[in-house]
Amino acid sequence: MTLTPQWLDELRSRITLSTLIGRTVKVTRAGREYKACCPFHNEKTPSFTINDEKGFYHCFGCSAHGDAIRWMTDQRGLSFMDAVKELAAEAGMEVPAADPRAAKKAEEQASLRDVTQAAADWFTQQLGSSNGTPAREYLAKRGISEATRKAFGFGLAPESRSALKEALKKFPTAMLVEAGMLIAVDDKEPYDRFRGRLMIPIRDARGRVIAFGGRILGDGEPKYLNSPDTPLFDKGRTLYNLDKASPASRQTNRIIVVEGYMDVIALAEAGIADAVAPLGTALTENQLGMIWRMVPVPVLCFDGDAAGQKAAMRAAMRALPLLRPGFSLAFATLPAGQDPDDLVRARGASGFVDILDEAQPLVERLWAHEVAAGPLATPEERAALKTRLLAHADAIEDADVRHHYREAFRERLDTLFARKQPERGVRQPWTPNAPRGGFGGGGRRFAPDPRLQPPADETRFIGQAGIAAPLIAALIGGLLRYPAVIRRHDEELARLSIGDPADAELLDAMLDIAMRQEGLDCEGLLAILEPMKVYNRATTLLRADGMHFSFNRSPKKNEAIDHDRAQRELSEFISLVNTQAELKMRRLQADEIARARLDDQSIAEQNRLRAMDEDLMHRLQALRESGA
Repeated sequence: MTLTPQWLDELRSRITLSTLIGRTVKVTRAGREYKACCPFHNEKTPSFTINDEKGFYHCFGCSAHGDAIRWMTDQRGLSFMDAVKELAAEAGMEVPAADPRAAKKAEEQASLRDVTQAAADWFTQQLGSSNGTPAREYLAKRGISEATRKAFGFGLAPESRSALKEALKKFPTAMLVEAGMLIAVDDKEPYDRFRGRLMIPIRDARGRVIAFGGRILGDGEPKYLNSPDTPLFDKGRTLYNLDKASPASRQTNRIIVVEGYMDVIALAEAGIADAVAPLGTALTENQLGMIWRMVPVPVLCFDGDAAGQKAAMRAAMRALPLLRPGFSLAFATLPAGQDPDDLVRARGASGFVDILDEAQPLVERLWAHEVAAGPLATPEERAALKTRLLAHADAIEDADVRHHYREAFRERLDTLFARKQPERGVRQPWTPNAPRGGFGGGGRRFAPDPRLQPPADETRFIGQAGIAAPLIAALIGGLLRYPAVIRRHDEELARLSIGDPADAELLDAMLDIAMRQEGLDCEGLLAILEPMKVYNRATTLLRADGMHFSFNRSPKKNEAIDHDRAQRELSEFISLVNTQAELKMRRLQADEIARARLDDQSIAEQNRLRAMDEDLMHRLQALRESGA
């Protein structure tokens, strides 16, 4: 059908928007407009305005904006045409006639809906009959009340090849086949698709029955059977329970995606009404669009077993290209071996909500999945991890979101490898007695050795000052002597916060040069720096030898320098300096929390970080002494 702009404008003009919205939201007059608490996000102070003269609503809190048709699609979950038809009926307008082919299709769909509704009524009747006793006992065993059974329209398909066909004989056999109620194979007589199954109607966003799911009673395969795709039902464009979950989500500002319709029903029985489920497939782009129209960050709650986690990752992969600012996914993982029914039985609705409250953002789920995918002991394995993570980021089409994902992954990689390096217990030959710290995870808490002596005064000063000027001077002096190290640590060096502007400018220049030219040695680097104003600072740092690190030493007469050792120690020094900067920030935060709370947990964290810091100082001191 052709809906002209003029016809749509006439439709909008006949609808009083405040009255339409006021049916589901409490509105109050505010001058020439109306105000309400926004139905699209939780708020206590009204920021949602309705302007009847201009025919639009707008929320100054979440930027929701639209007209009467948009209200029906976003708030009611209707399709565009269904919204237009409902508003037109209310406004007393005739929807323009469809072209013959579209009219025929609409007529066929209406007829098929008559078939599916008649089938749903018959299945419900069978469940209430004497034939339905085993099915009713099964529902009672599952803890499904009569009220929930009626709300979701449970029914029973008897163990018969022709019972439904006979019950719906007023409809042509071809129509029953097209609606998915019968199976037609070659030239054989069509027979009932669903036999000996507990029947669950599948409804569209307007609550109309369009298909069925059937769970077998007793043994047999498949355990669950859904209707095939029909002119009414496209499983990739349908979410089970959308008609009930959509209005519920407006109250909770949440939508939960679970694996199957029995999970949805178990949650509804526990009082959690804002859950939907795909129908035997991974979440599709269309289904993601549907749930994003309800809330910006839906929670996917899958089983904790391998199959459930695999389904979660498939959903994550499907969502990545579609991410946009403010719209993402969160992932809640159930305990292994438990589904939502098990969990709410054991812990109640509050126990399930606790699981939802611990949901991981999408970026964390991707990170955790890839880190757990394999060992990270070698440079090649670490590089593979980085490649996989950045490939996920590159799949995102929105440039801003893609940029922030890349930055988030880089930060996590830097932190992981900086912390994990000492934890792995790699004993460097030039510092055989360096104490081992407890950086990072692995479940091993740091316990400082009581035999360790307090750090020397100079080391203590370095620790108090953060990235102190002497450390920066030693670092840049080492890089001037060994420019090849710059390329290997470019990201770590670029993150350093340097207080002295001259040193910061010099290091920036060295990074730029090293990135443009490979194979640099000390003389080559100085030759390029010579015309620059930072050259004098570079030569000063080359002459300075006060820190006594191996990578700062100038050879004495008849003395050979171990250049390989110096470069190894310079690399370790860079990691330590970076780690120290991060640790300082964590200590400041921990100190503030400890002073505010004065509880055992916060004080223990404060002591743990202090012990890690002292260990790091010992390692820096060990490096310095090894170069003396």
